[in-house]
Amino acid sequence: IPPKDVVRHDPDDPYLVVAADKGTASFSDIANGISAEYGFWLGDAFASGGSVGYDHKKMAITAKGGWESVKRHFREMGTDIQTTDFTVAGIGDMSGDVFGNGMLLSRHIRLVAAFDHRHVFLDPNPDAEKSFKERERMFNLPRSSWADYDAKLISAGGGIWPRSAKSIPLSKEAAAVLGTEPGNYAPTELLRVILKAPVDLLWNGGIGTYVKAASESHAEVGDRTNDAIRLNGSELRCKVVGEGGNLGCTQRGRIEFALAGGRLNTDFIDNSAGVDCSDHEVNIKILLTLVAAEKTLNEAARNKLLAEMTDEVAALVLRDNYMQAQAISVAEVQAPGRLSEHAYLIKALEKGGVLNRAIEFLPTEEGLAERRKAGRGLTRPELAVVLAYSKIDIYNGLLAGDVAEDPYLANELENYFPTPLQKRYAELMPKHRLRREIICTAVTNSIVNRMGSTFAHRMQEETGVDASTVARAYAIAQESFSMPALWQAVEALDNKVPASVQISMAVQSSRLLKHVTRWLIDHQRDRLDIAATVPLYQPGLTALVQHMPAILNDYLAESFNQGVQQYVDVGVPEALARRIAAIGPLYAGLDIVDVARESKLPVEVVAKVYFQIGSELGLGWLRIQIEDLSVDGHWQAVARGTLREDLYAQQRALTAQALSGARDSRSATKQLEKWLETHAARLDHARHILSDMKAANIADFPSLSVALQEIRKLARLN
Repeated sequence: IPPKDVVRHDPDDPYLVVAADKGTASFSDIANGISAEYGFWLGDAFASGGSVGYDHKKMAITAKGGWESVKRHFREMGTDIQTTDFTVAGIGDMSGDVFGNGMLLSRHIRLVAAFDHRHVFLDPNPDAEKSFKERERMFNLPRSSWADYDAKLISAGGGIWPRSAKSIPLSKEAAAVLGTEPGNYAPTELLRVILKAPVDLLWNGGIGTYVKAASESHAEVGDRTNDAIRLNGSELRCKVVGEGGNLGCTQRGRIEFALAGGRLNTDFIDNSAGVDCSDHEVNIKILLTLVAAEKTLNEAARNKLLAEMTDEVAALVLRDNYMQAQAISVAEVQAPGRLSEHAYLIKALEKGGVLNRAIEFLPTEEGLAERRKAGRGLTRPELAVVLAYSKIDIYNGLLAGDVAEDPYLANELENYFPTPLQKRYAELMPKHRLRREIICTAVTNSIVNRMGSTFAHRMQEETGVDASTVARAYAIAQESFSMPALWQAVEALDNKVPASVQISMAVQSSRLLKHVTRWLIDHQRDRLDIAATVPLYQPGLTALVQHMPAILNDYLAESFNQGVQQYVDVGVPEALARRIAAIGPLYAGLDIVDVARESKLPVEVVAKVYFQIGSELGLGWLRIQIEDLSVDGHWQAVARGTLREDLYAQQRALTAQALSGARDSRSATKQLEKWLETHAARLDHARHILSDMKAANIADFPSLSVALQEIRKLARLN
């Protein structure tokens, strides 16, 4: 209810949630009491984390979310920090939510140094298990500080000192692990030494900004308290920074560290679990208010149910953290080759008023040109920002469209809630006041986390459709190719195969889905009924995988078998290895299934003819040349994509033409032989053109366009 006599240009917004932060968590119940007193529609969903809500510290949810990022960083370096000891320097103390919980998330943490506003803690050679138990004891001790740490457990050369001390002696043992010289250090000096220690992980769970860029002044940072301590990003010597706390680094500082080879995301990626948990609490309470209104749930039963769902709520939240960190890793691997795409998206988001590049410290056009020249892409912190703004843009597009009304995509509403609510109150979920927002958020996350930041925008621009159409086409693509099951199998290999292998599989699957989504928009943009379309394609595509490599020509069959063996050799289960090796041939999957349906022939019969025609004409070589075209900028990339799509379309047309009149497998073979014989002269002419290009090693846009024109002429033959 807006105050009287106040000029207000914003429309009504009934949604207001107060999320408690450090120091204010105890006020949630007071705030919720005021909400109830005023009859505010959110009730005790107004302020999350109260006595009847999800206590972030007890759940350790923010720290666990950040730990998903930390685990991924190390996994990609070949280390499982849940089974292997690693060194840590930290900002914070064990009484704090994020620091305290974070330092209990692996029994293999070797915390060699830490500081907060009161003390400096040094333990040069800690016993991982004994120090874990002591940290656990301190975490459970109300209002503990580093002064409460049992000094008998600290290794030689370590100790605890107040930050008020005039100087702190640094032993040879401590100096060795911190990468400096022994001697007496002023506290501020020693904190700088700790920050730039050559440890595996720097875990920030405190308050303050400790890292900036060399190009920034301390005044620009805006945290005068820590001016004497603060380092430049290039001075950090740790391998990984985990940002459980907010604002520990400036964005420019992060970028500088990343450009110097360090691994980190951003604070809003690493510590998002707390906000995400609050969102779930609010939306669950809104749903349960609907249940209570029908007098089928009293307050005591509601509160009991909320408590029972704590673990599943945590799992749903941590899944989001896992997916976002993975999305950034997949983007990072492709970043140098996709710099032009990212640059184009940044410019488009700026033009649309969604993004201000200067505020977010994204590279200028000149900066992007320098990166391109150096063969470097955007860093992880920059990719995180682009990912966030891409999600905002897509979400807004979906919210303005009709995605939330799609019967299939509306299932995301149920999937958002814990299982007990799905089982008991699914019929009330469509009445949820934020139903559309939840669905659009889930669909946005699904698209961007799997397909990257540029995918949806590029699809819209190249095809002229809206975000809702892209979402439908993408949903059909992922379900038709049974991608959720494939992704689950890939993620089950964490710490079992090299992370680079998993990322490679993720990249291959996203490239296939990009092609298929585009195909669906081009061929069926006005008929994108998800529930009706998936059954048309999924069985045929499954059959194609089952019949590989028998349906392939000799070259593709050999490539398929080699691919399977390469994955099996690094520990990938054979069934999954076959699925991944099948991705290349499956680019033609929808065309083959369509021709099979139109000709009433089995898909394996059509596929064999399709790939044999490709072999007869050397279309595999032509496709490789198109894929290998060097592109400079967005529109050349579009042109390459057009050539690629055209070649698939012509090979489909040739297959349908060659199978005309066939009624079964036997007659299909005869029809193909007859077609090859009837058009032998024209086929020889096309082969001659391709072989000339191959011999002359000419494969640029003009020559490949000429080659495609010849294939197009063949496809028009009767």
